[in-house]
Amino acid sequence: MTKAFVFPGQGSQTVGMGKALAEEFPAAAAVFAEVDEALGEKLSKLIFEGPEGDLTLTANAQPALMAVSMAVTRVLQAEAGLDLARDAAFVAGHSLGEYSALAAAGAFTLADTARLLRLRGDAMQKAVPVGQGAMAAILGLDFDPVAAIAAEAAKRTGSVCQAANDNGGGQVVISGTKEAVEIAMVLAKEAGAKRALSLPVSAPFHCALMQPAADAMKAALASVTIKAPAAPLVANVLAAATSDPEEIRRRLVEQVTGTVRWRESVAYMAAQGVDTFFEIGAGKVLSGLVKRIADSATGVSIGNPADIAAYKQR
Repeated sequence: MTKAFVFPGQGSQTVGMGKALAEEFPAAAAVFAEVDEALGEKLSKLIFEGPEGDLTLTANAQPALMAVSMAVTRVLQAEAGLDLARDAAFVAGHSLGEYSALAAAGAFTLADTARLLRLRGDAMQKAVPVGQGAMAAILGLDFDPVAAIAAEAAKRTGSVCQAANDNGGGQVVISGTKEAVEIAMVLAKEAGAKRALSLPVSAPFHCALMQPAADAMKAALASVTIKAPAAPLVANVLAAATSDPEEIRRRLVEQVTGTVRWRESVAYMAAQGVDTFFEIGAGKVLSGLVKRIADSATGVSIGNPADIAAYKQR
């Protein structure tokens, strides 16, 4: 078995995630306490108790999801002897999950990761006034046709529309101004898309409108220590592996406005021999996508005590 460990992005959050882990395992409880201390607030209370509306806010969801992923990682290390340097061929994460992957692999400290993601969430939220941006999922078309449709919508409106997430399995997310995204949705349906769905997001992530947030992250990352990760990172904007701290720093900035090349990233890892992808943290989104991208690979989600027990039996 050749393993990769992957970490979920925004949208996987649910109230109560990680609570059972924190109650059962001291290693998990310690992660939530450290994140609370780094942020100077009780984010753990919001994660465990809600309200959902506050947890969903970008500035909260990003460090919250990372905290749950890190809680699972630390429990696997304490209870199952996980050693990413030995056990992982690669680590990767979807958007904010890239920060979780780097924290799990020891490239960032937990406290730095929490603060970076709080700043990232704030900066993304502030980059575009509420109501001016939008995102939509285009189902049933491959990446290249959707990218062309987004470019056409941008041209027609004289504004921004880009393919933001190439998730695989005929699922591509577009991002940009509200007007351009709405036109792209119509064009996608005309081109044969099965569905074009508006996404309930608070900002248009992974497009040129996020440049102010990219600038903020460039400044923030410049002052943070990044170590070589214990396992190579398959970066979102590269869809290839890197272990170089300075390249990681640069790619994290590019990621704010760039496409999350998840389909290519999973395909790259599968081509390198990975047959099992462990999704570490909340939800099962990435495990589901693995099955649609790499026929021969298996996706396994680990997010609660039962999942930990099952991993130990492997």
